[in-house]
Amino acid sequence: MSDRTKKQKCNNKKKKEGFFTKVVNTLITLVLTAGMLCGLQAYSVAGMSGLKFAQLSDVHFLENGANTTYKMTGRSPELLDDAVAQINETKGLDFVMITGDLIDKSFEKELRAVLPHLEKLETPWYFAFGNHDRCVGGYLNTLVYLEMLRNSNPNFKYKKPYYSFKPKKNFKVIVLDNIITDEITSNGYLDEVQYRWLKKELDSSKKDVVLVFMHVPVVEPFVSPSHKLRNAGAVKSLLESYDNPIGVFQGHYHAAKITQHDNVLYVNSPALVSYPNAFRIVNVTNYKDKVVFDFTWKETRKTDIQRMAKMLVFGSIIYTGEKQDQTGLYEIKK
Repeated sequence: MSDRTKKQKCNNKKKKEGFFTKVVNTLITLVLTAGMLCGLQAYSVAGMSGLKFAQLSDVHFLENGANTTYKMTGRSPELLDDAVAQINETKGLDFVMITGDLIDKSFEKELRAVLPHLEKLETPWYFAFGNHDRCVGGYLNTLVYLEMLRNSNPNFKYKKPYYSFKPKKNFKVIVLDNIITDEITSNGYLDEVQYRWLKKELDSSKKDVVLVFMHVPVVEPFVSPSHKLRNAGAVKSLLESYDNPIGVFQGHYHAAKITQHDNVLYVNSPALVSYPNAFRIVNVTNYKDKVVFDFTWKETRKTDIQRMAKMLVFGSIIYTGEKQDQTGLYEIKK
């Protein structure tokens, strides 16, 4: 064999070795990259989790009603249908919570009329009682109301007006009934049995992000002696005695206001039936060292109704709140 032939074979061998080396190196790089991505993904999943929900309050549905000097009850079915459509268009929702006054007049026929509108929701929905929802001494009492909800809503299984559930790992939802049912009043009160139950629920959820829903607010958006929670001080002290992140979501005043007291965030939400005819989408992200609440403000697309509703209120800023009461980020350190 000539030297030239030997040299050519050697070069061919080196080329093959070089080619195989590149292939091996490429494969190793791909494997390492995939491993790193998996590791980062695992770290991300382990380091944070999220929950997204809609809060809808003070619908005051009235099937064949008329508008009042404050509420657009005559257009309440249209407002509700638009809110349901907007909620259905919102991706990634885990649940919808209605924080009271679903109906304006506490008659069985009104509850029966509103339920088909809510059955259009494509996300599981839950409910907290408002002062307009039940009759004092009338037929539409707690048991009848809950039975009708259970028959209409496959996700609603509860036989008490207060309950809790875990929508996801590391999250706890607590629903309270702070409506006075033996007296005609717009004030609220959390009775002793519920207070003890709430404490027990909070004691068992110290490592969770806790979301509390009720109608009558613990922290008022503005002072109203005829609408306040009579034992708000005791309930507030209980909530603020815990160190884990707690969000408290309220209605009743038809006004938007967000107030933060250390690790407790008090969220008053607007009414659907009166100006600004809005509701909230809330995205809660649970990181290893903090929890971030991201609020999105949703107004009705029925602009003619909203314009009329605005004409019926004095000092609209009371009900809309400031910009930071509508949309924005709130952070709670762990």
